[in-house]
Amino acid sequence: MAEITLKFDARNPIAKKTIDYVLSLGVFKKVTGLDQALEDEKKGKVKKYKNSEDLFKKVLG
Repeated sequence: MAEITLKFDARNPIAKKTIDYVLSLGVFKKVTGLDQALEDEKKGKVKKYKNSEDLFKKVLG
């Protein structure tokens, strides 16, 4: 599946209405940050650490 990232001024009413219209067609799916985070967790892309010291030891070496 291809992924498209759009950047637009959400305060621009024409841009917002255009995006809303395209999404209403049902051809595209809007993925929120939460949706992406849950998908990453399902795929095992999330790492867990005991505490901040453990994190810094593993990240900084």
